[in-house]
Amino acid sequence: MDTIAAISTPYGMGGIAVIRISGEQAIPIVEQLTNSTLTRQVHLRQVPDLDDVVVTTFRAPHSFTGEDVVEISCHGSLYIQQELLQRLTAAGCRLAKGGEFTQRAFLNGKMDLTQAEAVADLIAAQTQAEKDLALNQLRGGISTELAALRDRLLHFTSLIELELDFADHEELEFADRSELTALANEMEQTITRLVTSFQTGNAIKNGVPVAIVGATNAGKSTLLNALLGEERAIVSDIAGTTRDTIEDTLILDGILFRIIDTAGIRQTTDSIESLGIERSLQAVERAAIVIHVNDITQPTEPLTAIINPEQLQGKAIIEVYNKADILSTQSAEGGPSSILHTPSAKRSILPISAQQRELGNLTNLLVQAAGNLHPEGAVISSVRHYEALTRALEAIRRVQQGLANALSGEFLSMDLQDCLNALGEITGQITSQEVLNNIFSKFCIGK
Repeated sequence: MDTIAAISTPYGMGGIAVIRISGEQAIPIVEQLTNSTLTRQVHLRQVPDLDDVVVTTFRAPHSFTGEDVVEISCHGSLYIQQELLQRLTAAGCRLAKGGEFTQRAFLNGKMDLTQAEAVADLIAAQTQAEKDLALNQLRGGISTELAALRDRLLHFTSLIELELDFADHEELEFADRSELTALANEMEQTITRLVTSFQTGNAIKNGVPVAIVGATNAGKSTLLNALLGEERAIVSDIAGTTRDTIEDTLILDGILFRIIDTAGIRQTTDSIESLGIERSLQAVERAAIVIHVNDITQPTEPLTAIINPEQLQGKAIIEVYNKADILSTQSAEGGPSSILHTPSAKRSILPISAQQRELGNLTNLLVQAAGNLHPEGAVISSVRHYEALTRALEAIRRVQQGLANALSGEFLSMDLQDCLNALGEITGQITSQEVLNNIFSKFCIGK
């Protein structure tokens, strides 16, 4: 392979910049560049007429790429960075493509494809939850689990293939069908759990979707502004002011939330408002958490009275009772309490004042609800993994059905192979150059 080089630190001026070189000629090229011999792992060297640099060497196979790797730490001047690259290319290096260092790590067996993808996710992580998810995958959280199951399934597939080689002897059965049934059932449960975890993984990666819903004038837009700490939504006493969903992000305790303010849900003949209400219901469908805002000064009704209970299945529901400041004022002034409608004692109560930005325990409840969404074990967040696992699940269910119907080994072998291929695509044991190019082209240069 060519010896490649690239700037690994972000573009621009800084205290230092790092240039990475990988390949068979990496060490000789840098020795030529610095007019010195690299005998240790770390050296202070001088690039003539340019800069004093720190040179760190990682000899194959004990490096990120599995090849000889040299990292040059120089001062962060744009001129110095570009001049170093020019001198390296003149000495025999080729400029690296996006993700080429990680691709070489994959091709040299330093990591599988799920771990390689996790490198890009770790670089792009903006929250602790994203970092933890990517780091778990980088450390083999998914691939270790899948590899163990795939190895066992491969063993049974080989035995069934052996049976087919002795098709003239129908009495021969090398693969114990009861053991294969137990393995298929175990795989079906594991793959189902991973497929189901995609919703959580996607929420961690792109933000946990939170829909703020309720009747008109309950204070939903005011609550959005209070959570974000800015006037993001227009607030008015006129019912039906919010005609469309408004969305923004919020980070709480290292978790990214996508907060969606929705139009008030009520009966209306206004076609534009009706469209907004329809979008509100769509937001509820996508949400993992629903904040139901009630006006504590008005009669309240359960969330299921305005939203189909089936739409709320599996979602965390937080009931808040807004305008608690009015309740406090009325009580302090000894005014009439007939206008105040406190909810039934059987329903949870979280009184808040969105206008005063007194949200009580709401942010803690959001973090707690997001934590409860996290399933045990590995979590997937990649659409590619989800699609492959879905195909593997369909295949293993066909195996289960085939075993129940006592199908011949020929049919079982086909479905087992489909499952093996789908799992192999995830870790990169079975893949195409087109898939690899698509994955690594999304990486930044120098990684």
